[in-house]
Amino acid sequence: MNPRWSAALLLAAAATLAHAGRPCEEKPADPQAIEQGMNLAVTTVKQLDASGAQVVLLARAGQDLSKYGLRYSHLGFVYRDQVNGKPVWRVMHKLNHCGTADSALYRQGVGEFFLDRPHRYEAAFVVLDPAVQAKLLPLLRDNQRVARLNEKRYSMVAYPWSTTYQQSNQWALETLAMAADGAGNRQQAQTWLQAQGYQPTTLKLGAFTRLGARVTAANVAFDDHPSDKRFADRIETATVDSIFAWLPRAGLGASPVTVR
Repeated sequence: MNPRWSAALLLAAAATLAHAGRPCEEKPADPQAIEQGMNLAVTTVKQLDASGAQVVLLARAGQDLSKYGLRYSHLGFVYRDQVNGKPVWRVMHKLNHCGTADSALYRQGVGEFFLDRPHRYEAAFVVLDPAVQAKLLPLLRDNQRVARLNEKRYSMVAYPWSTTYQQSNQWALETLAMAADGAGNRQQAQTWLQAQGYQPTTLKLGAFTRLGARVTAANVAFDDHPSDKRFADRIETATVDSIFAWLPRAGLGASPVTVR
């Protein structure tokens, strides 16, 4: 990191961590972690610039999900914008309010996206099909349109074919469907996703695991899952890995690009 602007970035990042809603733990900002996050952001921006894209899906490894065979935990849209006549990259994504069952949409810089003390300082992005990019770009810049399919009620394992709850990756997936197909509501978006062959990740979660999670975490619910699947310990949900695998298969995006 360039020393001439690293101090300013550290101060800005510390202020961001105080109000961005992540992470949940009340811990002092770690300068080393902030610098690692900003370095990853700088590398990511360079690769985004080189991609020639206007809109991509960007993922981070916020949590260790390796026991489920998953590499990334969270994604959001990254799009080109203008600030004072200069091009910048903005991130639009959905975050859970820590300790609650609520969520909201956030518009951030790429640096902020990597300041949540990730499990691994690695990112990945998928350049979307140009026609999809063209439809998404004005939508992502419009506060009202981008929130059209946002559901405040949050569950970390929300069933992808239900509208009871919505998790972060599911919001991005449904919003992509709205842009690509003109879906007017969540049910229509889900119907289109099924028709395009999207397949969610199936997690093997036993009854004791489900009960423990439901009792101890406000942001975990299982009552939206079909009983036959739930009682067979099959919990389906939208994950970064399943979305990244589906996009090239559906002709909606390129293969993922890894950033380290």
